[in-house]
Amino acid sequence: MRLSRFSFKAMGSPCVLHLYAAEAGAAGEVARAATGEVRRLEHKYSRYRDDSITAAINASAGREAGGVVDEETASLLDYAHTAWAQSDGLFDISAGVLRRAWDFKSGRLPAPREVEAARSLVGWERVRWERPRLALPVAGMELDFGGFVKEYAADRVAELCRQRGLRHGLVDLGGDLAVVGPHPDGSPWITGVRDPRQPQHALATLRLSSGGLASSGDYERCMWVDGQRYGHILNPRTGWPVRGLASVSVAASHCLVAGSASTIAMLKEGREALGWLDALGLPNLRIDQSNRVSGTLRERGVAAGVSAASP
Repeated sequence: MRLSRFSFKAMGSPCVLHLYAAEAGAAGEVARAATGEVRRLEHKYSRYRDDSITAAINASAGREAGGVVDEETASLLDYAHTAWAQSDGLFDISAGVLRRAWDFKSGRLPAPREVEAARSLVGWERVRWERPRLALPVAGMELDFGGFVKEYAADRVAELCRQRGLRHGLVDLGGDLAVVGPHPDGSPWITGVRDPRQPQHALATLRLSSGGLASSGDYERCMWVDGQRYGHILNPRTGWPVRGLASVSVAASHCLVAGSASTIAMLKEGREALGWLDALGLPNLRIDQSNRVSGTLRERGVAAGVSAASP
């Protein structure tokens, strides 16, 4: 077996496929198909493209009849509804509109009226979703699949690789991981968890043998105003940045589940996030604002194909 690596950029992130195959040519053929699948999903759900399904959905906002969506999109909307319900409304794919108020490159806090104007367009409970028909009742409302489509893509690519005969590999889409299978000798894949205050360094090392792993943190975008740090993760109820954990990594049977779980944990504040993660029961590693590391991955060592090692 020979290990080949294929790097590309998609969904605004650097991506790498680590694939074992008997011949490099076979791995390359699968990699081309896998890359094509990521591109397909990027084009289909991008909010930056006028010809995407997301653009079509958002353009229909305010029209009572709404529109009919395809089966794949319907399945994603079903998942988004479940995540919304299980997070008490914190995982809300209509909350992307809050970006209208927040420009983290400006170094300026939005006026409360700007935040409220954007927040008035947020609320999955107002969306009429009667499969396969979807209607956004208020003009200006938007849906944004960006919060979970990359994790969905990682799972899709891992399954595509298995369907094409590969049994050992790792899909890495901007840090969202899905395992095709462990190394041929059975050893796990080793990945680092970023230090949220020094993202170029790893604060912990995790070993992944199956399933998926996703991380969410407040380090991607932030700004400082009058000595106060404002992260990019916005509470859909208030329209303002959350003040909770600095980073959460979750392991699950699928990257999609891991990603939504880590996002929900970041949206919860204080000890509420820790209690929610404990009740969820998925292996996790959390880092607080003081860079203290805790969680079941750290404490138990091995769970659901994942183990933690000291950095």
